[in-house]
Amino acid sequence: MDATEGLRKTFRDVPACRIATLGADGAPHVATRWFVWLDEGLYVATREDDRTWNNTLSEPRVSVVIDRGREWADLAGVRLSGPVTPIAVEQPELRAPMTAFHEKYRTFLAEDGFELLTATVPALAFLHLGSGDIDAWDHRANPSPAGLS
Repeated sequence: MDATEGLRKTFRDVPACRIATLGADGAPHVATRWFVWLDEGLYVATREDDRTWNNTLSEPRVSVVIDRGREWADLAGVRLSGPVTPIAVEQPELRAPMTAFHEKYRTFLAEDGFELLTATVPALAFLHLGSGDIDAWDHRANPSPAGLS
């Protein structure tokens, strides 16, 4: 198993990530989003025409953080950075990511959850981060401040 596969498995059940984008004026914007991380890359759910989506149309470079833990010695995370490709949900290349998305968030979308999602997010879309830089940290392995990366 390579390092990226190990990170995907470690963080696949984390429900949300944070994605940082840059606006046209250079101002940073950070938003919490649902995601799936597949072999071909990270897919971050967003809405067409929201600030996150629009920022990536003019500046595709993003930074995404996925982390877990509450206490210092329990913190672990990964940061992925690189250019994203915005993809509207009706595109055929989203078939596998959408299946994985529905599987991951099945319990969130049970009963009236899917109807609520489609009502509040009428133009669901994804940002695909296929390659880029990956940095990880795990305070469980070295809980001292010297263990920070």
